[in-house]
Amino acid sequence: MASNFALTPDQVKRAVNSVLQNNPAYADMLGFYGRLFEAQEECKSRLQVEPLQIPDDVLAVKAQEKFPLIEIKEFVFDEVESARLFFTIAKLAEEANPKLGSSASILLKAVDTKLKPASLFSALLNGNEALFENISEELEIEKQVLGFITYNSLKPCLSMGAVQLSAYLSKDHPWLKGYCPICGSAPILSILEGEGARSLICSFCWHTWSVKRVYCPFCDNSDNKDLHYLFSEEEKELRVDLCGKCRKYLKTLDTRQAERLIYPPLEQISTLHLDIKAREEGFEPGVRLFLEE
Repeated sequence: MASNFALTPDQVKRAVNSVLQNNPAYADMLGFYGRLFEAQEECKSRLQVEPLQIPDDVLAVKAQEKFPLIEIKEFVFDEVESARLFFTIAKLAEEANPKLGSSASILLKAVDTKLKPASLFSALLNGNEALFENISEELEIEKQVLGFITYNSLKPCLSMGAVQLSAYLSKDHPWLKGYCPICGSAPILSILEGEGARSLICSFCWHTWSVKRVYCPFCDNSDNKDLHYLFSEEEKELRVDLCGKCRKYLKTLDTRQAERLIYPPLEQISTLHLDIKAREEGFEPGVRLFLEE
């Protein structure tokens, strides 16, 4: 990615402050998310994640058939550091707002007594939604909050795993598909850089991959008659790509227009006004994150 992308906790803090200068209405939200993002970046420096190995014959089949490198359940996590981050995020959530706070308080007490974060991490990776349903009912907490804290505690391991696995991707044969070449998930953001090259960012492992400039990743539509975008003169670095065929949208960041540090997870959170505008036009997001459902 371009050199103006935030990578360290200090850079993340600066990126948050830059966004707040332009959009002070996000102050309360970013007071929470800013500290969450910093905690995730700090966690990365302590992770011990064993790289996954993909045999050459399996890799050849996946490349030929355009299958992602792994299934989500195959991601590896550092149990100790992810659990530590789980406590940190839960404590931040406890202080954030009533919706997060009440559920986080109950969750922290349960973790001290009978609930192990590792069981939640495994359940999330294996798609065991029943466990989240059962725990949320038993503890009388919001399932979305439980999922949010669990996923964000795993996220540093997921992104590290994606970086490790990206070594298996062919540089000679670009992926160019609308789903992540690492884990097969849909994109959450689009990025424009350099001479207009376009990349997508995975909604699950946050891997970045190149695609065609004019293209809807959700339905493979490349007819420019059906592809449009919304933007504002006040935010030239931001726009919303709209597909008239599947009626879905994807937010896009044009780094060529950005005169500030960029941190993609922050851009997703601090552009909710664009989500509102797109939905008012009758479009739906291609993918939803926890707490958005």
